[in-house]
Amino acid sequence: MDVSQGRVRDMCAGLENDIPGATAMNQIERPEQFDIEAIRKKISQVATKSEPSPENAKPLNEYADNIARQFAVESRKPFMVALALRASEALLTALGCLAIGAVAVPEPGLLTGTHVALAFVAGLFAILLIQLGDGYQIPILRSPRRGAQRAIVGWLVSALLYTVVAGHAGASILHSGMLILAAYVGGAVVLGGERFGLSLMIRRWSRNGVMERRAVIIGGGNPARELIRELEGQPDNDIRICGIFDDRDERRSPDMVAGYPKLGTFEELVEFARKARIDMMIISLPLTAEARILELLKMLWVLPVDIRIAAHSTKLRFRPRSYSHIGQVSMLDVFDRPINDWDSVAKRCFDLFFAVFALLLVWPIMLAAAIAVKVTSKGPVIFVQKRHGFNNEVINVYKFRSMYTEMSDPTARNAVTKNDPRVTPVGRFIRKTSIDELPQLFNVLEGTLSLVGPRPHAVLAQTNNRKYADVVDNYFARHRVKPGVTGWAQINGWRGEVDHDDKIKGRTACDLYYIENWSLWLDLKILFLTPLRLMNTENAY
Repeated sequence: MDVSQGRVRDMCAGLENDIPGATAMNQIERPEQFDIEAIRKKISQVATKSEPSPENAKPLNEYADNIARQFAVESRKPFMVALALRASEALLTALGCLAIGAVAVPEPGLLTGTHVALAFVAGLFAILLIQLGDGYQIPILRSPRRGAQRAIVGWLVSALLYTVVAGHAGASILHSGMLILAAYVGGAVVLGGERFGLSLMIRRWSRNGVMERRAVIIGGGNPARELIRELEGQPDNDIRICGIFDDRDERRSPDMVAGYPKLGTFEELVEFARKARIDMMIISLPLTAEARILELLKMLWVLPVDIRIAAHSTKLRFRPRSYSHIGQVSMLDVFDRPINDWDSVAKRCFDLFFAVFALLLVWPIMLAAAIAVKVTSKGPVIFVQKRHGFNNEVINVYKFRSMYTEMSDPTARNAVTKNDPRVTPVGRFIRKTSIDELPQLFNVLEGTLSLVGPRPHAVLAQTNNRKYADVVDNYFARHRVKPGVTGWAQINGWRGEVDHDDKIKGRTACDLYYIENWSLWLDLKILFLTPLRLMNTENAY
């Protein structure tokens, strides 16, 4: 990386002002002398200028590129498996309770009302009980016995409560005792069998790389060897180590450590992480190597990954909230992937609900726009443009065509200006009103865009003959989350032509603020403010 020692010293000096004891990390003994949250904030502010852009990054060597291609398909995330399991077990429990009701309720009419509602409440109660017993943790799911025990207990308690409540609601419990007992046993067998089959599937997925957390280790030698041995010694480890990266030569950092190859240098990390869809980066360097760690954090901060510092061999003890664990191996949490796990599920549900609602609302406008575009100029109605998406991947973004076909610019190398002769009369109107962006609702449905997020820019977009990444040092940090149809920058006035460096800097600053402060409430606020902000068409042409 092209980072001067003076800049590193300046950054460390800045850290000294904000973090008591940060310059002598190896001498820290008391937790209150070190605040990892302060380091996170400081890195977020200054950790930008060492980021290589994808176009100028050092290419991967052939071996590392082949390894990255093996991991090109994203793995099945454990939390998504647990989410699907919760839904299926809630449904199975509800159906089991309905079976009890079918044999216990003398009047079928009651089963379609009160007892049906009670059955689904019992299903929700069952997954709550299993959740309290950690029954949806991956280590439990791997074990047929432990997983089945928790599922069966949740079922039996929920079914018993349903039976008692149903009895008060008019069910003939005493006259159907044997049938109800058979339903209890049948439900336990079904749920136990489900857990047994799932545990076998998870073990198979783990062996085949279908369900795993992919990690790279940064730093080789003995510290990396010790870390790998400890990770591999954990019985419930779901980490797949994809390789090691280190700048040092083979005298200090061998090409093979504990059976894992050194794939390249620090300069190749960003490219490899994006190609291999890495989930976690573990820094295996001593905390006394302050400058090197801070340099790495500055470079890796732009990636949508969890960044951890291995704390297994350090004698330092930080605040408990700073740690995470893989089995018994302690990790010092530095950065978490934004909008991850349950947040990503909530955001996806939000997107689907409001995208469908918006399509039902605006389809007449879209139909009228499509007809107007088609009858007033030659060419297709929809214009497809290559833009940067999540994790810097190139995606196809849909728009109503607003330019003459023979004069269109798919690369967006030449931005649209006021009174641009390339824009059709209809195009000028739909651009000012942002009607041309409405087809991006279909991007939301297919999952390449979110409703709210940093706006996706064209791959070759530029200002003053300079690419955005050359103007804003932390530009690619925008791609840590899925881009959006609208965003925080748009409702704060950063809309329209980017003809000055300050405009792309302002947009990027707003995008990074959104990422760091994301919530569903913020998404809702942006969504409802967008139509009001669109009334200002001063910069839209």
